[in-house]
Amino acid sequence: MDYAAVIIVEILYAISVLVLISAGLAVIFGMMRVINLAHGEFLTLGGYAAITSHQLGVPIFFATLIVAPLVVMVFGLIVERCIVRFLYGRLINTMLATWGLSLVMIGGFTMIFGNTTTGIPTPISGFSFGDYQISGYNLFVIFMAAVVVVGLYTALKTTRAGLIARGSMQNPEMADAFGYNTSRVYMMTFAAGSALSGLAGGVLAPLVGLNPASGANYIAKAFITVISGGASVVSGTLSSAALFGSVSQVFTLVSTSVVGEIALLVAAVILLRLLPTGITGRFLKNRV
Repeated sequence: MDYAAVIIVEILYAISVLVLISAGLAVIFGMMRVINLAHGEFLTLGGYAAITSHQLGVPIFFATLIVAPLVVMVFGLIVERCIVRFLYGRLINTMLATWGLSLVMIGGFTMIFGNTTTGIPTPISGFSFGDYQISGYNLFVIFMAAVVVVGLYTALKTTRAGLIARGSMQNPEMADAFGYNTSRVYMMTFAAGSALSGLAGGVLAPLVGLNPASGANYIAKAFITVISGGASVVSGTLSSAALFGSVSQVFTLVSTSVVGEIALLVAAVILLRLLPTGITGRFLKNRV
């Protein structure tokens, strides 16, 4: 019974990590159709912001939950105003521009922080559960993923700003006709997605050592999760994260983490072969 509980926690943790690293991309790519190949570096920037601010004396939870998303949100605003806003609707150009941005960010991280691995200790200690040890911070990650899912769903489904953002992405001409400034809506939506990326980077920073190339560990999984989820931002991301996180963690527990990673990729290939439009293209239609 104790071992079963530990397995459930580990599976929920794997799902939560996928939700966190994919939420920002789900907004930027899923809603705006902007292929941000610098998404991994946005998460890395959030991690570095949390680590640096904590080393300067900022309490760790304030650093991870407030400073990290704010820093990446401001950076995202600058990127959107200076680069992305000129490339909406031009997927190839956006891919090239954001790929170049990712290279510049990696170079900047290397210049500032050096080509070394850095990190901060987890602020929540583990505890015993029967004969097993459970990480308290893993439970915090699960809690934060739930907060992100509920918050994103509430914002997009019930708030005026969320409805305006969804309407502007689906039909910008109609939004313009109703008097909404779609350029500002796009800017704020990109900033919101960037903030979610920064939050993920900050929350995960105590769990992983950061180096300038850490973004590569995130971006493939994030794109796989978002694309496999389909058009619905929240339900698609959550359903694909639940599937891939479960598959990956089960194979990791049975074998090794490498086998778990391979199982995730195989599951994604099979899913997209059977459901080319993603999970919400076939199921959970018309959901947020």
